[in-house]
Amino acid sequence: MTGLEEGNRDAEPDSGRVPNRLISEVSPYLLQHAWNPVGWYAWGNEAFARAEEEDKPVFLSIGYATCHWCHVMERESFEDPKVARIINSLFVPVKVDREERPDLDSLYMMASQVLSAGGGWPLNVIITPDKKPFFAMTYIPRERRFGTPGIIEILTEIGRMWRESRPELLETAGSVAESLSKIQKRGGMLRRNIPDAGFEELFLRFDKINGGFGNAPKFPLPQNLLFLLRYSHLKREGRAVRMTEKTLRSMAMGGIYDQLGSGFHRYSTDSRWLVPHFEKMLYDQASLVMLYAEAYQATGNELFGKIATECLEYVLREMTAPEGGFFSAQDADTEGEEGGYYLWTKKEVENLLEKETAGIVTGVWHLTTAGNYIDPVTGERTGKNILHFPREPEDFASRMGITVERLSTILSNARSVLLTARQDRHPPLTDDKILADWNGLMIAAFAGASRVFDEPRYRDAAGRAAGFILATMRDSDGQILHRYRNGQAGITGQAADYAFLIFGLTELYMATFDPAYLSSAVELEGHFYSQFWDPVHGGYFTAPGTQDDLIARQKEFYDGALPSPNSVAFTNLLRLTMLTGNTSFEKRASDLARLYTGLLEQSPAGYTFFLSGLCLLFGPSSEIVISEGPEGDPAKNIADALNTRYLPFTVVLLKNSGNENALATIAPFTREMSPIDRKTAAYVCSRHACSVPVTGVKELLESIEMRTVQE
Repeated sequence: MTGLEEGNRDAEPDSGRVPNRLISEVSPYLLQHAWNPVGWYAWGNEAFARAEEEDKPVFLSIGYATCHWCHVMERESFEDPKVARIINSLFVPVKVDREERPDLDSLYMMASQVLSAGGGWPLNVIITPDKKPFFAMTYIPRERRFGTPGIIEILTEIGRMWRESRPELLETAGSVAESLSKIQKRGGMLRRNIPDAGFEELFLRFDKINGGFGNAPKFPLPQNLLFLLRYSHLKREGRAVRMTEKTLRSMAMGGIYDQLGSGFHRYSTDSRWLVPHFEKMLYDQASLVMLYAEAYQATGNELFGKIATECLEYVLREMTAPEGGFFSAQDADTEGEEGGYYLWTKKEVENLLEKETAGIVTGVWHLTTAGNYIDPVTGERTGKNILHFPREPEDFASRMGITVERLSTILSNARSVLLTARQDRHPPLTDDKILADWNGLMIAAFAGASRVFDEPRYRDAAGRAAGFILATMRDSDGQILHRYRNGQAGITGQAADYAFLIFGLTELYMATFDPAYLSSAVELEGHFYSQFWDPVHGGYFTAPGTQDDLIARQKEFYDGALPSPNSVAFTNLLRLTMLTGNTSFEKRASDLARLYTGLLEQSPAGYTFFLSGLCLLFGPSSEIVISEGPEGDPAKNIADALNTRYLPFTVVLLKNSGNENALATIAPFTREMSPIDRKTAAYVCSRHACSVPVTGVKELLESIEMRTVQE
């Protein structure tokens, strides 16, 4: 069971209860709160008109369907009659799904940081009837705990201040609103050593023992590692590869990776990658598949290829909609227990496996009677275990006196048995809404992996998802719609929807060589530019100019758990220039880059997806056009040979008798590139200049190798 039915199992109404206004919404998160005694509104004019009419502030609560602490706060507070009476009497309550409205989430998360309340979800912000924030908090318990006020006390005091000290609150609200409206100004040209500064900052922050960056909680941050791979390729920097390999191996062996069903949990609560926050997000799977697949290309490490393909199989099995798109997330909680679906007692495992197998498995995965999982609230061991590898499997096999191959077989059989048993448990909620932006990243992951692993199923999955979004998630003017669920597409597309989809479509073009995908990418870039581009300062706003319910129009630059739309757009523009020969994209990329100048001077490691784009700009970038002839190596053989190499600064186009007219329309520079003496020819171009074409795989690879050495 997925979606609404599963998500609302714990929210079934008692006899006689009446739902609030959220009952008519589409979002699983909003529907989870539809039976709260809090009189929630969805974001919209009705709520703010009532706040204005009744002279009340708005209690804005932002979260998402698979958020553990959102569930906790709902159970403790929003289901509580006393808390509900306070909220309903003193405020107009509004619920927002951050995944449906990331622009609102970003805006009020920044406000929370300005108000020194930090960040995180649930995000609860008190705002004026004209939407200006003056107080913010994340998770707050119902009542005072360890000297810290609870929500009852806090909201009662805010109600008093609204009545008695309103000028002070309005002054704060005005000041915060003004700070949210500040526009990033253009700087000078970027220095070529900025990637060096980014690498050095990451090197200083690197955890040499466990991999990753910083201390607990520890996020995968795939943007950092994708940059390190490119930086290593650009500068021949071995430390960058070693940092990446250490991190990828540590994550793959840790509890952050689902050792049975595959897929990565959102982050690790400790520094060792052992204890995860158990929710699984689509965007993490997408970014980490891209990372592991590229690392496999760059290093040849079979483990990295294995993890990438296992994650893709998990997405196909559990996160793919019948329509072709990809679902958003799976919950951390099962029946009110975080991680319950994924945890095991030693006895459970021993009862399911033969004695000899159980002895090996409990040892290699470090399962103990006391358990390695510590309750995050009580701090006590629970008797339950997270499956992980505390040491290298090779070391364990040596200690046990068995071969690595034998150990691999034992673990594979045990995984099958335990996974089957796990599927009989109460499953976590699958948030089955389809988001255009996250699907764009997943399309890119499947398309890229189809090239790396020569797997047509992955290419087909990417094509089905792209076809679904382009056909179903658009309005009558061709603009992208952000969300699809239960047969309904809606919500105006935002910058990430366009940037991530364009990225996915360019990857899909290079996986299929179907010019229609490249044409769609160019078409969407036209919509993106007309609706989101700032004609004064450059860069893309988060929301389109038609969006009229925001107190400030922002631009996003920081690359965190997700890359920013502007960082992805920068790479898109460079690659569209290379793929089409249209230099207007290059000019736009140049204008966009100047917005990053001041940001990169402060902390270059905060913008690593953008730094990857800089490596493409500064590195030995090239376009390879394969023009297929009737004799000699087929074009696919040449493309397949290129796919065995790690070539992050190369784009590939393929021209044959079936697509040459369509390709010439979107990429006119390919028009005169023809086979040589009826043999397939490859044209290697760079910076709008092409070298003498070569025929055959061997000659092309030698040409690329020679050019790389010269660079």
